[in-house]
Amino acid sequence: MSAKPLTIVTGINRASEPSSGSLILVHDLYRAMPGTHTTFLGRAPVDQAWKAAFDHLIPLSTTKRAQGPGFNHYVDELAQEVGALIEQLRPDAIHAQYVGFALSLALSRIAGTIPIIAIAHGPEVMAAEHSPAEHDAMNEVAAASTTIVTPTSDLASRIDRLTGRRFTDRITVIPWGIRLTDAQVRDQPPAGAGPLSLVHAGRLDDNKSTITAVEALALTDQPHCLTVIGKGPLREHLQQRAVQLGLQDRVKFDPFLPRTELWRRLPDFDAFVSTTRGLEAFGLVLIEAQAHGLPVAYSDLPGAREILGNTGLPFTPGDPRSLAIALDEMGGDFHRRKALAKAALHNAHRYDITTTGHQLRELTLQATSRRQTCNRSGHR
Repeated sequence: MSAKPLTIVTGINRASEPSSGSLILVHDLYRAMPGTHTTFLGRAPVDQAWKAAFDHLIPLSTTKRAQGPGFNHYVDELAQEVGALIEQLRPDAIHAQYVGFALSLALSRIAGTIPIIAIAHGPEVMAAEHSPAEHDAMNEVAAASTTIVTPTSDLASRIDRLTGRRFTDRITVIPWGIRLTDAQVRDQPPAGAGPLSLVHAGRLDDNKSTITAVEALALTDQPHCLTVIGKGPLREHLQQRAVQLGLQDRVKFDPFLPRTELWRRLPDFDAFVSTTRGLEAFGLVLIEAQAHGLPVAYSDLPGAREILGNTGLPFTPGDPRSLAIALDEMGGDFHRRKALAKAALHNAHRYDITTTGHQLRELTLQATSRRQTCNRSGHR
């Protein structure tokens, strides 16, 4: 007789499609979690292939509102909607994605005795650092949670500080991972020194600071080429800046690619460039690049340093000249680049999504066991 599966309700309050690192992570994570039955709360439109990662996917209907006038009323309406679903589903546990965004707030207000595991992703931490309302929301969700999961100790420290160190014993670090079995490495990297074919993939916004990579190419001794893959509010500005610097023949802009297509292309490049200058919650794309055998030049931020260490080539965040030096070092020393590629593969294999799934399931089982113990004690 097989054991009853652990039932979980989770969700992200956005279109149910692989449009960001958090959504892609969650897609992989619940597929990799054994012995569970997961209901996902999302938004239309729903990517049908992506939907298959969950046992049940329910699109939310409450009209979304941003922080500001009407936000509290919106969260109340959302709480009514998800409360009715929780009453119907009666899960063993709730996984509240993002510590303080609207859906996690709504879930925390209607959970009752159902244990909440809050899962931090990074954007909500940046928001809480700059907005009193977001800060209050984070604290409310943290107070309602039995456990707060973060992928790095740096993110854990930030949340601990933002919540006044009142929930230190609830915070635990579980590194994210990827589906390593899907990664492919080209047979042989190109031999010899010389200009590099570089790739940068991610959202084109201030925090990702893609401008650092573009401006670095104007300062390198070698004519490296860069392909920028992604979308975001700064795309047009980046294109204009490349033209201003006379780099239009060396910087190419490609649209956002689904992960399957991105992974298919990664082995065609010599190295990956990551230019985040603010908070790097984990940097899943860094591990994706390493898993494909690419050496990585990365902004020397605490989160990225924690997962990469000396398996990548660090440079000063937001400093194009520092990145230019790193790129020329990598391009001018083939043996160094080959060693970085070998170290990259070794490091990537520390971050398997199946390990993440097993650890999160065990943590959830512990929370539900404590709930059952408390319930039995309450009925004595």
